[in-house]
Amino acid sequence: MTPLTLIEQIKERRRVLDVTQETLSEVSGVGLRTIKQFESGKGNPTLETIQKIGDALGMEIKFQIKKTE
Repeated sequence: MTPLTLIEQIKERRRVLDVTQETLSEVSGVGLRTIKQFESGKGNPTLETIQKIGDALGMEIKFQIKKTE
């Protein structure tokens, strides 16, 4: 089983909490269009936007930067 992508995790969390995209937009302060684009894989949200969505869904989002060889 492969790990869920960030988009899949957010969609799943939203589904479990029974939160609509519209409600998530209102609670997070992120535009509805941005959320729809992000969840469809077409958007390119900033780290700040991802953090706002995660906060609204009660998720802890950690970013890790690795040095490539």
